[in-house]
Amino acid sequence: MHPAFSVIFLTTLLGLSQGLFTALITAQTYASVELVKVEQSSEFYAIGTLISLVFLVSALLASFFHLGRPERAWRTVSQWKTSWLSREVIVLPSFGLVAFIYGLIHWFNLDITLVHLGPLEINLSLIVGIVAVLLSFTLFICTAMIYASMRFLQEWATPLTLVNFALLGLASGFALATAYAFKSAPSLVNMFAGWAIIFTVLAMITKVSSLIRNSLIKPKSTASSAIGIRHSKIRQIAQGAMGGSYNTREYFHGQSDGTMKAVKWGFLILVFLVPLVLITIGLLQHSYIAYILAVAVQYVGLLLERWFFFAQAKHPQNIYYQTV
Repeated sequence: MHPAFSVIFLTTLLGLSQGLFTALITAQTYASVELVKVEQSSEFYAIGTLISLVFLVSALLASFFHLGRPERAWRTVSQWKTSWLSREVIVLPSFGLVAFIYGLIHWFNLDITLVHLGPLEINLSLIVGIVAVLLSFTLFICTAMIYASMRFLQEWATPLTLVNFALLGLASGFALATAYAFKSAPSLVNMFAGWAIIFTVLAMITKVSSLIRNSLIKPKSTASSAIGIRHSKIRQIAQGAMGGSYNTREYFHGQSDGTMKAVKWGFLILVFLVPLVLITIGLLQHSYIAYILAVAVQYVGLLLERWFFFAQAKHPQNIYYQTV
């Protein structure tokens, strides 16, 4: 497939937004049962939510560059019964709205205690935040299922697609939360960094598993089945047209095998290995620069990973355009 950079930025920025917000609610949940020191203020949660929403809005802006008629984008919600894209379009602003309300509660100090039993303290903001996290995970499902539900694209049609989208978003979001907390809530740094390492390792395992699975795929369609001729040796010697077409532009990435291999190893190093080393250095040396570099390097790697995700998928129609 031919990767669209607007969709690459959409999915990676969404993951950052969802991951960061999940980290904030994780911190507040820990604080509510006194697993971490309650030194972070409402301002910490409010500004963290603002950063999350900035990434969310940036993702939305990126998505508009992929639309042929942006003014008709609202029509996508009409197919919510059958389309994962329609469901994504509904869940995404819902998540943003509830997260925005959560941020307002903290910014204007409107929080109230609903339950207080011993060390357990449940506030209004925590309930709203948990609802937003549930919507966030629903958004992970909707976004990933847009691709995983396409059975004719064997590289995408696997539960690993959903798992990878969620784990990569959480890994990058918690890494960002670590850097954010370093100055504003130091007591949370170790917790955020620990989860960032866990999610990064889990994402590495599932992504490598996905790469191995995809390398072993046997195409369901062949040149023989495509044209209905049973012969062991069928070779296409011409495209059948003098020039290119929509099919040859949108379903081919146009890169060499060497480029594909370089991108694959590039994102494996930048998304997983380098951030793990940098976060570990940050933990050992209390280095703010290490955390910032981990976030920056990992996001560059995520751009490569998402490009490879789209480019690796082999559309069955390519059987007819092999010589291109």
